[in-house]
Amino acid sequence: MRRRIAAVVALVVGAATLVFGVVNAVNEFPRGLIFLACVVIAVVAACYGVLRRGIARTAGLYVAGLALVGALLVIVLGGDFGRDLLLIVGLLVTLAATRASFTSRVDLPSAPAPQHPVLFYNPKSGGGKAERFAVAKEARDRGIEPIELKRGDDLETLVRGAVARGADGLAMAGGDGSQAVVAAVAAELSLPYACVPAGTRNHFALDLGVDRDDVVGALDAFVNGGERLVDLAEVNGRVFVNNVSLGVYAEAVQRTGYRAAKIRTLLDTVPDALGAGGSDLDMRWAGPEGQEHRGGAAVLVSNNRYRLGRAVGSGTRPRIDDGLLGITVMGAPADEGQRRLQRPMREWTTPSFQVDADRPLPAGVDGEALIFDAPLRFQIRPGVLRVRIAPQHPGASPSAMLPEGLRDGLAALVRIALGRDRHSASSTPGRP
Repeated sequence: MRRRIAAVVALVVGAATLVFGVVNAVNEFPRGLIFLACVVIAVVAACYGVLRRGIARTAGLYVAGLALVGALLVIVLGGDFGRDLLLIVGLLVTLAATRASFTSRVDLPSAPAPQHPVLFYNPKSGGGKAERFAVAKEARDRGIEPIELKRGDDLETLVRGAVARGADGLAMAGGDGSQAVVAAVAAELSLPYACVPAGTRNHFALDLGVDRDDVVGALDAFVNGGERLVDLAEVNGRVFVNNVSLGVYAEAVQRTGYRAAKIRTLLDTVPDALGAGGSDLDMRWAGPEGQEHRGGAAVLVSNNRYRLGRAVGSGTRPRIDDGLLGITVMGAPADEGQRRLQRPMREWTTPSFQVDADRPLPAGVDGEALIFDAPLRFQIRPGVLRVRIAPQHPGASPSAMLPEGLRDGLAALVRIALGRDRHSASSTPGRP
């Protein structure tokens, strides 16, 4: 019923906002065109600025700032601010109701609780979440042995030592880099694994269907949780649970001074990738049709495909059991040595991928800065991880039920509003 109400709200408020926006644009012509022109100028000037250094960069960013100020003045002084605010509120309500309409909760197959589960926790991760929520005590109360990760400890050594002492279930309370280490051992030994969201962003927990706001409740995965199989991915033998980033960002985090001046370091790195004379970040990779390409501002290789550039569900993975890597290349230069940019972003899926270069490549692996010898070989490992999830948690990604296109999304909202949705909110995720 909640999903039906949310779908009705999304449809009604969305339609009203669209009609009101069209009427408002017609009545206040040509304010909308002036606003659009300012935005376009700002984008072009900003792109010009970040691709250059010195005075050219300063001039480009200065013009972009002026154009954005002009766009803001058009909104504030050029029309009825109350109407504009109403449009913004209508859009936000529509997006929130749409997100609620496609909220999924699944009933996972029950699994026997492990007899000697072990929780590894990093007390410093996520600003001290593990200590703030007393996960060690909560774990003991549930019959789970807590093991603290201290400075200088090797996490994989700790995990394998616990298994040698009889651990038959492995959980990690920490960031996604630590989650990958524990998940890799669990997958290798076919042991159940639980993700406790005690890191900073907890992207893996989100896409698994773990409630990121319920750190303590995630421990119930080893009490009465259900089980599902998900994929892992690896680069040159190193397992990752989310993604590996190559290019501008990966280069920037390696540079001296990044921690003290992140934005300045990123801006100084961009010309090396896309500037008129810069080619320091050139990489060689094959596209979905097998054609060879060079360069790119950023290459993102993910453990299953991300939804990107969408109003709802962007930045999440609908599934982590499709058995495919997600590949996204941003800012790929044209072939034949030209510096002209092609499409700003390319996306496809594949079971394997390779990036070559004439030098070692910096990479961000689940947020950790590393350097790999080329070539970088990526592989998907389908269904190797037995994930346990607490019964009160969703058990699926927030974008698991989201349709891909606008037309399909509208049709799905209508079906939900009429109670004719074919996708059950209690269905079990599985490989198609």
